[in-house]
Amino acid sequence: MLSYQHLYHAGNLADVQKHAVLAWVLDYLTRKEKPLSYIETHAGRGVYDLAAEEAVKTGEAAAGIALAERLFPPDHPYRQRLEETRAAYGPQAYPGSPLIAALGLRETDTIHLAELHPLEFAHLKAVAKDWGAHVHQKDGFELALALTPPTPRRGLMLIDPSWEVKADYETIPRHMANIHRKWNVGCLILWYPILRGGAHGSMLTALEAGFPESLRHEVRFPPAREGHRMEGSGLFVVNPPYGLAEETARLTAVFKELR
Repeated sequence: MLSYQHLYHAGNLADVQKHAVLAWVLDYLTRKEKPLSYIETHAGRGVYDLAAEEAVKTGEAAAGIALAERLFPPDHPYRQRLEETRAAYGPQAYPGSPLIAALGLRETDTIHLAELHPLEFAHLKAVAKDWGAHVHQKDGFELALALTPPTPRRGLMLIDPSWEVKADYETIPRHMANIHRKWNVGCLILWYPILRGGAHGSMLTALEAGFPESLRHEVRFPPAREGHRMEGSGLFVVNPPYGLAEETARLTAVFKELR
């Protein structure tokens, strides 16, 4: 359960989908002056070096952000976060979702990041000291329940587990129901992989039954390499902000250009 390290996969097409939507949602939410709470249950290390041996070995960034970035207009929040990350951390730096949040939020907003993996937590703690974030080496779902409803009450939670534990597909609908019960105004964004065999199917049936007014967005792309089981990725959004359906439709068009 503690083996996953996202450096091998940073900047892949699943990241492009997830981070483009996250950057857009944060940009939308910060248009109002009211402060926000941002909570992330599986944060990773926050910043990734795409020139690192691990990232180069898989080639996922080369087939991901290296090809997709040009398809986003310069004023898109995701494109802006990419440029800000390189300016701060170097030309091969890629922002994880915690850094996208830190760059997109304001001093009046609150950031809570959970990461259980010891090595990933150490990296995250080292970089997040400059972001004013609260960093927790704790199970993300335990933290989510402990913090909700947060102060400020308005805000967003990103749920992005490694999916190495097969039971996640069964337990996540219950986790999300419990979180929503405590924080019914929060925007909850769940990322999930689309794997050969459709392991996510029953989970989505349960989620859509529990959250009938949610938004679901999926993209498909070729497996990163021979034998790789992931052939797409999805986002399930509870309390989607106004305009997100149109934004995800634009993102679908971006992925069609990559085929």
